[in-house]
Amino acid sequence: MSKRHAPIPRQAWSVLIVSTLAFTVCFMVWMMFGVIGIPLKKTLGLNATEFGLLTATPVLTGSLIRVPLGIWTDKYGGRIVMTLLMAVTVPAIWLMAYATEYWHFLVIGLFVGLAGGSFSVGTPYVARWFPKSRQGMAMGVYGAGNSGSAVNKFVAPALLLAGGWTLVPQVYAAVMLGTVILFWFGSSSDPAHKVPAHTKFSDQLKMLKDPQVLKYCQYYSIVFGGYVALALWMVQYYVGEFGLSIQTAALLAACFSLPGGVLRAFGGILSDKFGAHQVTWWVLWVSWICLFLLSYPQTDFTVLTVNGPKTFHIGLNVYLFTALMFILGIAFAFGKASVFKYIGDDYPTNIGTVSGIVGLAGGLGGFVLPIMFGALMDITGIRSSAFMLMYGVVWVSLIWMYWTEVRKTEMMGENAPASPMSRSFAR
Repeated sequence: MSKRHAPIPRQAWSVLIVSTLAFTVCFMVWMMFGVIGIPLKKTLGLNATEFGLLTATPVLTGSLIRVPLGIWTDKYGGRIVMTLLMAVTVPAIWLMAYATEYWHFLVIGLFVGLAGGSFSVGTPYVARWFPKSRQGMAMGVYGAGNSGSAVNKFVAPALLLAGGWTLVPQVYAAVMLGTVILFWFGSSSDPAHKVPAHTKFSDQLKMLKDPQVLKYCQYYSIVFGGYVALALWMVQYYVGEFGLSIQTAALLAACFSLPGGVLRAFGGILSDKFGAHQVTWWVLWVSWICLFLLSYPQTDFTVLTVNGPKTFHIGLNVYLFTALMFILGIAFAFGKASVFKYIGDDYPTNIGTVSGIVGLAGGLGGFVLPIMFGALMDITGIRSSAFMLMYGVVWVSLIWMYWTEVRKTEMMGENAPASPMSRSFAR
């Protein structure tokens, strides 16, 4: 029996299941401000920039902690690191219910944001339980925990109606505590998955100098950073742009968040089958088209006709807007999986370190973008300026990928027998 078709032990599946559940809960907590931030914005009298900073604050610490967490996972194992990480966030989540001032929320949000670092723990942890031919699938399934953003949009509005915004962090703290216990008893540890003890911290950080790693950081800042930023921004966007209630806005925003998380597993399967290059290339093009259409603001213009002036309106209604966000969510889901397929292929012995670095870049994108969304709206008064910004960033990634990968593949195809991937790019 070939290695590719060797059966995967039941222990590996158990690790994948409880890790994915843990990541889903962590992501739900990480995105908490995307819903409760709306009543807080009114209560605290925040402008768009201040609201952007409020929602983005947890993302900052969740991003900065990713590199050390990835390194610690390589060294100590994912089971102990993930358990301690989740346990540390429980008190901070609970204290959120007692905050009263803007700075209170910012400071506590920094500690709650540690939950976002769980991605760079679970990714190498689950990947090492599976053969290389199935790692794209495993990391994709784990990454589907991003759907915690959609879970937040279903649960938090219901809790808001039941008991106000303070009920949300209280319930989330209890859920996180239960998840810590379930993860510990459902997960396992394998000493063979740890990086040898003689590996130095400085040696692992040298990956920051690798241009390939920097390129993957750029890709991930779009597909993950953009996903996080829009997941945080969309509920209030629906409320402001279309005049919807928080509950309706959250349900529609989930049309972006849910496929953007759940379908990541399918993106991992596609990446295993067709390769990370092809999937990422098409993800960027689909994102570019969607963001171009989403960027167009609500516009009234007058044309002087032979029968006098006539006024026309151009703009997306709520149905077309939601449909485009749904497609964009699918594209981002596939892209998040394909970027980590690159990492599994190119850095099999340093998955934790590299995933931490790339995850840091994606998380920082998720931190910076909401603040920029708010600043652009305060400056221009145009809500769709958020999509204009994203559209420009995707352009950068498309150009970079063309010159460093696609063009190189085409040139190789002219001088050597073409592989299936190169033939696809050549077409």
